[in-house]
Amino acid sequence: MVDTSTPPLAYLSGFGNRFETEAVAGALPVGRNSPQRAPHGLYAELISGSAFTAPRDHNLRTWMYRIRPSAMHRRFDEIPAGTWRTAPFTDAVTPANRLRWDPWPMPEAPTDFIDGIATIAGNGDAHAQSGVAAHVYRANQSMTDRYLLDADGEMLLVPQEGGLRVHSELGLLDVAPGEIAVIPRGIRFRIALHDGPVRGYICENYGNPFRLPELGPLGSNGLANARDFLAPAAAYEQRSGPVRIVSKFLGRLWETRQDHSPLDVVAWHGNLTPYKYDLARFMAIGTVTFDHPDPSIYTVLTSMSDTPGVANCDFVIFPPRWMVAEDTFRPPWFHRNIMSELMGMVRGVYDGKAEGFVPGGVSLHNSMLAHGPDAATFERASAAALAPHKLEDTLAFMFESRHVFRPTAAALQAPNLQPDYDAVWNGFTAHFDGGPPAA
Repeated sequence: MVDTSTPPLAYLSGFGNRFETEAVAGALPVGRNSPQRAPHGLYAELISGSAFTAPRDHNLRTWMYRIRPSAMHRRFDEIPAGTWRTAPFTDAVTPANRLRWDPWPMPEAPTDFIDGIATIAGNGDAHAQSGVAAHVYRANQSMTDRYLLDADGEMLLVPQEGGLRVHSELGLLDVAPGEIAVIPRGIRFRIALHDGPVRGYICENYGNPFRLPELGPLGSNGLANARDFLAPAAAYEQRSGPVRIVSKFLGRLWETRQDHSPLDVVAWHGNLTPYKYDLARFMAIGTVTFDHPDPSIYTVLTSMSDTPGVANCDFVIFPPRWMVAEDTFRPPWFHRNIMSELMGMVRGVYDGKAEGFVPGGVSLHNSMLAHGPDAATFERASAAALAPHKLEDTLAFMFESRHVFRPTAAALQAPNLQPDYDAVWNGFTAHFDGGPPAA
């Protein structure tokens, strides 16, 4: 559980901007006044999250001023990876079927965040820095003397049950269901539980870091606004005693030990930082005339590919919102996409399904597999009064990728995989009456 004596969090607002924060006055050197040795006897260390020569608006890096260099650790030795898997995913044949899972059960044995990660599906190649993996996490105990760094990709956390406290090198983030957090590739952190067991989803992004999508004809406002993304203030751990650091590197887990906390950064400045976002601040855009817009209108963050307009991964949400349109079918229509969709449910009911898709569950509709509302939802929506209607107490999300999601063998064999998912599309009756002859 979280130590209630921990000082309150402080945040710096903005997204993609340059931050500077210090936990001790004078710890940040400034310009030409920087001394040959960093203030307070600290060590200066740079972490780069992009190529050194990346364009300025894509360049990610942070200067840290820490008590000891992060290089001060022993040799890493490989440890079992448990149920955490990494691209390329080749341990099972990818079925040409729509798939849906009930929620993964909470663990009974003591389990922290690392041990509670179970991979559902993924694509691409972590070595080639392309694609994503979708996981669930479940935990019933905090990480105390154990820390994690993911060298394969950044981690987008979507809590579904129970709150988390992310202790990172750059400070603290409290994240509850209805919020998300993103931890950049290579940042060391540990996860503490707020109150009881937790469960949620992870998008492990091997590709370009998530960023805000362009707004195009929407103009300067709408969707996720930059000012609502929050970065942590500096908050260091100065503790001695044996700790373990787990590094995820090319799909394997490696562990080292050292005699002090790796979260000993007293001050930092830069734009490579963990951040959080309250999904309730998303400004949903929808039609007020007719037709149902593409789900891209609900994109919170995007990881761009090398092809403009085609995402390595989009993080899309379906939040509470007004449905205002005339003479149109409002839930998601029947469709087949070149993009592949892996969906999760945080709370409530999804407007495209009558039952079976519940909080903690997952559905997977890969490229060109037909899907859409079930028969009950279709009949209800077809007869609904065409008046303004607000969807409330609902929050679903989607990891959408240009690449096919390849389920792991464990996910395909999981007891919570629904064997009869295809049956939700039973019951549609042919109403066609022949119609008038063609002219």
